[in-house]
Amino acid sequence: MENTTSLNTFGETPWHRDWKMAFPKNYREICFWDKLSGHQHRADIHTPCGTTLEFQNSPISLEEMESREAYYPKLIWILNAKKFKGFRILKHLPDINSPRLLDYEFCQSDHLTMIRKKDLSQAIPKRLNFHHPELRNIPLTTCYYSFCWKYPHRVWYRANCPIILDLGGHFLYQLKQRHQMSGNYAYLYLIPRKDFINGFCP
Repeated sequence: MENTTSLNTFGETPWHRDWKMAFPKNYREICFWDKLSGHQHRADIHTPCGTTLEFQNSPISLEEMESREAYYPKLIWILNAKKFKGFRILKHLPDINSPRLLDYEFCQSDHLTMIRKKDLSQAIPKRLNFHHPELRNIPLTTCYYSFCWKYPHRVWYRANCPIILDLGGHFLYQLKQRHQMSGNYAYLYLIPRKDFINGFCP
């Protein structure tokens, strides 16, 4: 439950309200009736293209997240990441999908290092930074970032729908994961806030 001391008279936080106000009125608070369960669902934003945007200001259970994802066929989560404890953006990353990185895996570390896939079977595989001859010519981008989340809400790592983190300002960050043999590597993809909103508005 959200802290009621921060809610306005409509039961919403200012963050939640401001997000909804960024979209046309006929997109907001769209209700659907689930004939199977007999329950009503109310989408924060439902666009003409069929995409539903859910603004999440507080923690959510795995069951609730899975329920909403199962009901809405095209769902995008927008999270108020300003409330995340111990969250910070760290470094620029190379193009995560670069063919030049196919033989490497990102290390689960605050430092930007990689391991050769062929070395994964070693007890202590050698870590390579981007000054290493094998990696030094791979450019870093301005759209991919590593991050640290000291106290993560792990439910979001199990989401099947896109997750957008709102840290305030002119940019949003999509939480993405690179599938790796040594464990999925979570990273951020930068999206201008204006571009994200305009993508759903006429």
